[in-house]
Amino acid sequence: MTFSDLSIYFKKLEETSSRNTMTVILAELFKKAAPYEIGKICYLLLGRVAPLYEAVEFGVADKFAIRAIAQAYTKDPKDVLAAFKKYGDLGDAAQLLHTVKGKSISGGDVFSRLFEITQENGIGSQDRKITALANLLGSVDALSARYITRIPLDKLRLGFSDMTILDALSWMMVGDKSQREKLEEVYNIRPDIGLLAQTVKAQGIEGLAKVKATVGAPILASLCQRLPTADEMIKKMGTVAVEPKWDGVRVQIHYDSGLRTQDVRVKTFSRNLENTTAMFPELENIGRQLNTDEVILDSEAVGMDPATGTLIPFQETMTRKRKHGIAEQSASVPLKFFVFDILYKDGKDLLNNPLSERRRVLEHTVKKGETLVISPQIVTDSAEEVRRYHDEQLRKGLEGAVVKKWNSPYEPGRRGYSWVKFKEEEGKTGKLTDTIDAVVMGYYKGEGKRAGFGIGAFLVGVRQGESFVTVTKIGTGVSDELWKDIRRQLNKLKVSQKPKEYAEVNKIFIPDVWVTPQLVVEIAGDDLTKSPSHGAGVAVRFPRLVMIRTDKSPAQITTIDELNDMYEKQGGIK
Repeated sequence: MTFSDLSIYFKKLEETSSRNTMTVILAELFKKAAPYEIGKICYLLLGRVAPLYEAVEFGVADKFAIRAIAQAYTKDPKDVLAAFKKYGDLGDAAQLLHTVKGKSISGGDVFSRLFEITQENGIGSQDRKITALANLLGSVDALSARYITRIPLDKLRLGFSDMTILDALSWMMVGDKSQREKLEEVYNIRPDIGLLAQTVKAQGIEGLAKVKATVGAPILASLCQRLPTADEMIKKMGTVAVEPKWDGVRVQIHYDSGLRTQDVRVKTFSRNLENTTAMFPELENIGRQLNTDEVILDSEAVGMDPATGTLIPFQETMTRKRKHGIAEQSASVPLKFFVFDILYKDGKDLLNNPLSERRRVLEHTVKKGETLVISPQIVTDSAEEVRRYHDEQLRKGLEGAVVKKWNSPYEPGRRGYSWVKFKEEEGKTGKLTDTIDAVVMGYYKGEGKRAGFGIGAFLVGVRQGESFVTVTKIGTGVSDELWKDIRRQLNKLKVSQKPKEYAEVNKIFIPDVWVTPQLVVEIAGDDLTKSPSHGAGVAVRFPRLVMIRTDKSPAQITTIDELNDMYEKQGGIK
């Protein structure tokens, strides 16, 4: 398929906000695609050239794209900048300034040339990237140039995610979404949308049986549901394991001893599939603590105060999330990895084994040492014992406890009642006993003192399918320095109009500046109340910012169903 033909589909997708219409358009495209190219097409549709978990980055900023467009079409960079300011989009600028006779090159060729840009590094790499992008832009038609420009800038944003592609793959095969659940089950174990698309295109739904967990490709993290009391937990779950709820960073650890590859590998991934290997150099030598050749472990990395040996808060631990100075940070913020589950060992997938069995395997796999520590737990069927253990964790300065059904499998990507987080029981701290994860949708320019910051409040929303609906405005719980930092982060995400992923927003909440849905925040409040104005149907009373959650993606924030469940549990009426 030529990239010119593919661009026509990009345009159709860009011009609709209907999820069903997107699904039908994608299914039509997938039917026309050959098995050898459908995987690459799926990556390009999402603005990528690799699975999300691969550490592949373009490293192309606006100023470099401006130079590439100028070079491709023999324009003055000032003219490109002027067009960018006028239209607010470098893709549109490239299309309008296009002056060459484009060739009919394949989508696979564009994919390969974009991938080559990601591999450029070292001295002079920026100039080589600019030249490579300019040569590519000079080889295609004007519409293709629009989308090729947006991809390395991470601004393609056609308004859908991997989940809509799963719907479309089902539609391609059977004309409806009935195969979505089977596709998602496999995706949760192997979240490589290109691999899944290529597999079902060539082999049908039966081919998914061959897609397995493997070291080096993350498995979606199992997530916690909410229950308000220990009594309800025991009633719903029976015998449970109760573990500390660490205030750290979720880390999935992949280890390969090199027995098969002759190359010892340690990789780590966050709960939102980001490759975080560079953050944790202390894991390079964990082989001495493992009785295995290959393993996938689920853990929580928690920072330690080197002077006192006490645990430090999440925000300090997250100073590791940077590209430079990791060695210095690992010295000033040493980590322990509290391992609480084992998902795979020596070629065997353990996901369907009960927790009791996985715990036994874990205890035979991880040896005592300084880096990896098996997370402590108790096993009980007593609500009183659950409360006692939970209160003990609070006294230690932790967030509480996680309660897990003792005979449950590991459920990738699911927020079921196999795992429940236990923070506070209703009545101890007010009606809203848990925090809400939300995405920032836009911000309001400040008044008075905050006018100097350029931001005075921001609008947040929760997830409804693949869309986001408003739930509250946040203007408290933010220090002066944090206001400046938030504005700096949001200005990298600002767009000229409301993103397609946002459902209709009441005019009284329309922000001064819209941003793309990328920044996740954790918020607290006194309680939830019915709201005819907010898209969620409920609003947070007296909301305040708890922290920015750089470890979570918009796909993992609180859903509208979870929010309604929280409302009912605090005593609200359905």
